[in-house]
Amino acid sequence: MDPDTLFVIGLALGVLSIPAVVSSISKGERPRIATITLMIAGAMVVWAISNKTGGYPIESIPKVIAKVISSFT
Repeated sequence: MDPDTLFVIGLALGVLSIPAVVSSISKGERPRIATITLMIAGAMVVWAISNKTGGYPIESIPKVIAKVISSFT
C-alpha cells in the first residue's frame, strides 16, 4: 500500500480515537478498544514515515491529505 494512503488513514484513525479515549475515561471505564485503535494508528503513521524517502515535513501534510482524498474520488 502507498505510504501516503497509510499515513492519512493513520492520522484519521488517531484523530477519531482520541474522543473515544476521553469518553471512556470520563465514564470511569478502561479505554481498551480506543487505545488499541490509537496504537494501530500510530504504527501506521510510523510505518509510512519510515518508508517514505524524506519523511513528511509538517508543511506537506495538507498536500498529502488532499492528494489521497482526491485519489479516492
